[in-house]
Amino acid sequence: MELRVLQYFLAVAREENITKAAALLHITQPTLSRQLMQMEEELGVKLFRRGKHNILLTEEGMLLRRRAQEIVDLAEKTEKELKREEEAVSGEIAIGCGETQNMRPLSEMIATFQQKYPDVNFNIHTAIADDVKERLENGTLDLGLLLEPVEISRYHYMRMPLKERWHVLMRRDSHLAEKQKIMPGDLAGVPLIVAERQSVRNALENWFGYDKEKLHVVSTCNISHYNQSVMVESGIGMALVMEFFCSRDTLCLRPLEPALQSGCVLVWKKNQTLSPVMQRFIDHVKEYLERTAQDR
Repeated sequence: MELRVLQYFLAVAREENITKAAALLHITQPTLSRQLMQMEEELGVKLFRRGKHNILLTEEGMLLRRRAQEIVDLAEKTEKELKREEEAVSGEIAIGCGETQNMRPLSEMIATFQQKYPDVNFNIHTAIADDVKERLENGTLDLGLLLEPVEISRYHYMRMPLKERWHVLMRRDSHLAEKQKIMPGDLAGVPLIVAERQSVRNALENWFGYDKEKLHVVSTCNISHYNQSVMVESGIGMALVMEFFCSRDTLCLRPLEPALQSGCVLVWKKNQTLSPVMQRFIDHVKEYLERTAQDR
């Protein structure tokens, strides 16, 4: 029995319909029927009970199904192992990202991937979303870690596990520092340092609602928490930022209420041929995300 014919047999057993199985196998129905009949003749047993609308396994057919699945699975596993031994997985993966807490799970994925493939290097490029997207388009980046909102029609993507919550970064001597949460009315007329990216600013304005007319923006900034901290510490204004570890004793973070959160996605361009190392890393990320989702 050929491995190919066993795969045909398993497809028919699974679909219980020759027409559907033939379509999935991309062969004609007469060809598939002929292969099954030849298999029965070779083994000298009836494998199927053919009905008007379906085809079911006999007892002999059920026994063959178990054995055939074992054989096919072993053949596939062996092929993968042989290819893995033949291929020296190496190369570079370039990832663009902003400052986000999701760098932590991404770093864990990179670390576990490099344990398996130590010859793979990662180039991390920190930039605002527009720069990351431009570099994805021109091919200088392979992947982008982007905060939402993102126009994802041009990308394949995987959603990262952590939600990013917006906070106000302020001086500890501010009159708002005594509050546990900051509401829209609290920021009316307060000098603010806000995101440079327009889509993010739109989301913040929607959070302010009717009070957005009272927004007093004194500066825009992209992704540098260090620069924002220095500006806030200097008294320029309060900064609307994603939560981060603030080590400055003179500053504090307070969350927005109602809570304003942003998701994060790992994206790559559609309609491109992936290198072997890229495909392996994407598969690795998918497995990691599926595993952590089950653990939560």
